[in-house]
Amino acid sequence: MLSYCTNVHPAEDLEGILAQLDGYAVPVRESLGLDRLGVGLWLAAEVAAGLAADRSARNRLAAELDARGLAVQTLNAFPYGGFHNEVVKHDVYLPAWTSPARLRYTMDCVTVLADLLAPEAEYGSISTLPLGWREPWGSGEDLRCGIAFEEVCRVLRTSLSRGERPIRLAVEPEPGCVLDTVADAVGWLAERVDPEHIGLCLDTCHLAVSFADPAAAVAQIHAAGLRVVKVQASAALEVADPGTEPARAALRRFAEPRYLHQVRELRPSGEVLAADDLPQALDELPAEGPWRVHFHVPLHAAPDRPLTSTTGVLLEAVHAVRASGEEPHIEVETYTWNVLPDRPEVAGGIAEELRWAQARLAAQEVGL
Repeated sequence: MLSYCTNVHPAEDLEGILAQLDGYAVPVRESLGLDRLGVGLWLAAEVAAGLAADRSARNRLAAELDARGLAVQTLNAFPYGGFHNEVVKHDVYLPAWTSPARLRYTMDCVTVLADLLAPEAEYGSISTLPLGWREPWGSGEDLRCGIAFEEVCRVLRTSLSRGERPIRLAVEPEPGCVLDTVADAVGWLAERVDPEHIGLCLDTCHLAVSFADPAAAVAQIHAAGLRVVKVQASAALEVADPGTEPARAALRRFAEPRYLHQVRELRPSGEVLAADDLPQALDELPAEGPWRVHFHVPLHAAPDRPLTSTTGVLLEAVHAVRASGEEPHIEVETYTWNVLPDRPEVAGGIAEELRWAQARLAAQEVGL
């Protein structure tokens, strides 16, 4: 089932979540002419904890989703809270997996998802951050994260042994983090986790920014005995010649203050240069090769030239995953609608994105 991620909406309490579903998800479903629409829920830590502690509240949420024709098979547990604060930047990586708070939040999401899973879902998935931001980090942090992931595996294994449908954690590599690339995530996870319970979330914007080859990245995941649990269908900004004034003027329009927009430049030698945010890149990178920018742009609408987007990477990645025999959860994740330069109408934009995805990504017999 194809889903759209609700982290684009700011609500962080149950009543607010229901209101945003009424204001966005239901109109999107109706616009698409669907009986059921997949939603990848984002539940901030406080609301996830409240739901995990109250089965009646979980039952109510499940009933409210069903009444609205909405189906859940995946949660986004990357942002802990405050994802629509005036400034988010590095705070989105807190708490890291070194903190017990991150483990508690994730386990709360497991409890909630088990009671929200759509009847047709073969498994549930929960995407999570790639351990934390890269600094400060050392062997002690690695050890604490490894212990936390062992606990995740224990809980998920116990759940499976009770005959419940599998729930799998999906670690999402992101530029600048400890697990910056797919290769980093594979190297860290392969020797530490049970692949039945923990795999990867392939965010195709992040994949594109790293300048990785999609087919090679997917092959590397499978060669390590891991699986792609979830694909976040997303596209990055791209500019072939970032040194020109038209390109720089266009890029400045995307240098907004809320989110971190990591930039990578591909040199003719194959070396990839890095900047942690777009303003830094404009000041410091040589701009002698193409840039890709971690700014999720709508799938259906390419930015104005000379900018383009990396939807080609998305299509290649999904093809490579499916060619391997996997059919992961696919979640359209453009959380940046409210910070796009032209501020398009959100519900209509989400519907258009999902039409685009339906035409190009949806496998046969999916819910959308």
